[in-house]
Amino acid sequence: MAIDAPTSSPPSFSPWSDRLRHSAIILLAAALALSVVVALGELSPIRAAAVFICIAAAALVPWRLHNAATSREDVRGVNPVETAAVAAVVAGMPDPAVLLDRAGRVIHLNVAAAQLAPALRRHELAQFALRSPEIINALREAIATSEPRRAMYHDHAPVDRWMELIISPVPVPTLFGGTDKCMLLTFHDQTPLRRVEEMRADFVANASHELRTPLAALSGFIDTLQGQAKDDAKARERFLGIMHAQATRMARLIDDLLSLSRVELSAHVRPDTQVDIVPIIRQVADGLEPLARERQVVVETDLPEAPVVIAGDREELLRLFENLIENALKYGASGGRVIVSLSSAVSGEGTPEVRVMVRDFGPGIAPEHLPRLTERFYRVDVGDSRAQGGTGLGLSLVKHILNRHRGRLLIESLPRHGATFTACFPQIRTPAVAQS
Repeated sequence: MAIDAPTSSPPSFSPWSDRLRHSAIILLAAALALSVVVALGELSPIRAAAVFICIAAAALVPWRLHNAATSREDVRGVNPVETAAVAAVVAGMPDPAVLLDRAGRVIHLNVAAAQLAPALRRHELAQFALRSPEIINALREAIATSEPRRAMYHDHAPVDRWMELIISPVPVPTLFGGTDKCMLLTFHDQTPLRRVEEMRADFVANASHELRTPLAALSGFIDTLQGQAKDDAKARERFLGIMHAQATRMARLIDDLLSLSRVELSAHVRPDTQVDIVPIIRQVADGLEPLARERQVVVETDLPEAPVVIAGDREELLRLFENLIENALKYGASGGRVIVSLSSAVSGEGTPEVRVMVRDFGPGIAPEHLPRLTERFYRVDVGDSRAQGGTGLGLSLVKHILNRHRGRLLIESLPRHGATFTACFPQIRTPAVAQS
């Protein structure tokens, strides 16, 4: 008998499903009843056959329709765009990504997109969640033309961000053998690039301004000496002194700019030469002794006799300690003394490090200025800095040198209580023969 179907056949497509079995029972009962009626002569065989055909159609057609509906549901369930594989691809994208259908409804989105736009929901229109006019216009154009679109927009919440949206039409197969276009939205954060560009523009503007000031002074005094003060020996002597100071300041500025560029160029390469920093600090302190006498400041050093070896670049370390000690002599001169000390400590991560502290007892620095001291051309007092011959690049250079040496700069200060600048270097556990 064909009633027992093979167990491997899917139940929904079995030729003897429950519905078909019920239909067979109905047809068998109808056949018996019609046979009895024909035997009694109440109905002709032709009419009985017509009635049986009608009953069979009524019993079998709903079963066929049911199976057809089930087949369509199965086909819809394996729509290529809604499969787990496509969802996994979208979820694995590093940038925020959203896949939309042709109508603009969300099919898939990853966690980054949900964080970027929390209002996004699956099977809902993306336009309701992405309210930026630039996004909506680009999305409408992409849907209308099936061509890629880009849009830049500024997101103000929760923080200011500049984002770039790229809309890419993606061809996908349809249920009937054709193709349709879905829209893949990817968001790229352009904030770091914008900030770097702003910093570059600020740097160029500041550098131009800093160079223009001494150049203007030199040009003005040269014109004066060539004109009415040509035969005035006293004025000539005074103007030449000012011109020398301005030329020296401009030369220092150019020197600092070149040093900063060299350090930034090799920032990714950590120095591997082992050097003893104790003689380097002593050399810098001895070299600045004339400046200390001029400012009437006593430089006290508290340095160990034994070598203290770190991995570093000797020339860059000379520049670093020169900037720190010179700043203390210039801006903390009113305190009368500067202390330079060296000690070993442990960082917050538990690694040993060498700390070089430069402390002055001058007027100190207000707390609001501390976070910005290492910015290029940032000055607490512009007039005082220029009067002291500062370029505004010293602490920025210190920070970049420390970054290259994988170190860090600590700044502590209170108004009227002086300032302490601490350069921290990773310590070598087993120092080799030092090079100085």
